Amino acid sequence: MNILVCVARVPDTATKIMVGSGGKAIEQNGVKYVVNPYDEFALEEALRLREKNGGTVTAVTIGTDANVDVLRTSLAMGVDKAMLIKGDEPTDSYYVVANIAKVAKEISPDLILLGKQSVDYDSLQLPAMLGEMLEMPSVSVVSALTIEGDEVKAERDIEGGKEQVACKLPAIISAQKGLNDPRYPKLPDIMKAKSKPIDTREAEKTTPKTSILAIEIPSKARAGKVMEATDENIDEVVRLLNQEAKVI
Repeated sequence: MNILVCVARVPDTATKIMVGSGGKAIEQNGVKYVVNPYDEFALEEALRLREKNGGTVTAVTIGTDANVDVLRTSLAMGVDKAMLIKGDEPTDSYYVVANIAKVAKEISPDLILLGKQSVDYDSLQLPAMLGEMLEMPSVSVVSALTIEGDEVKAERDIEGGKEQVACKLPAIISAQKGLNDPRYPKLPDIMKAKSKPIDTREAEKTTPKTSILAIEIPSKARAGKVMEATDENIDEVVRLLNQEAKVI
C-alpha cells in the first residue's frame, strides 16, 4: 500500500502565543513548534496500515527549511520517505492543497492521510479541497478506520453521534482524536532520523484565495454576577437567562 501523509508544523499548544507587531501573524520569538497533533494520528494510522499490509509511507510538509524538524520526527516514528515542498510559510489553504495535489499526482498514493485540521489556523478545509482537486473520495473527522483490499469503512464524528461511511481506494482520510494512540519515537530512531535523506523541491506559487486581515488574542474579560442561593435569586437567574442572555 502506497500511503502519503501530510504533516504540518504548528506552535505547541502549551506555548504562550503573542500577536506580532504587524497584527497579522504571531510573534515567533520563544515559540516552540511541533508536529500538528491531529497529524500524529494520521502518521500512526499510516504506520499501522503498512505493518499490516506492507508498502511505503511518505510524509510531506510545505513551508520553509524550519519544517524539516517535523519531517525528522516523522522519520523517527517510522515513515519510509520524507518530502519538503519548500516555499513561503503557508497562510492560504489553496496554496497547500495545490502543492500536495501535485505530489499526489506524481506518486499516485492508494491512501492520503492527514489530520482533520491544524491547531493554528483550524480551517478544516484541506481534506475536502484535496478530494475535489484530486477527484477522490474524502472522509473527514475519522475516529475508526478499517481497510480490506480496496474497501474502506470509516466511522466519523458528527454532531451528537457517529456516522458510518464506506468508499473505495484511492481515498483521502482525515484523522480525529481517538483513531489511535500515536507512538513515541525511540532515542535510537531519533538519532538515525537526523541523517536520513529528505527530498526537497520548490513549491508552486498560487494566487491566494483568502488573506489574513488581523489576528487578535481572545479577551479574558467576562461579565458575571455572583448571587447567594435564595429563592429570589433563583427567579432572577431564570429571568436573566430568558430576557438578557436569551438562552431559555
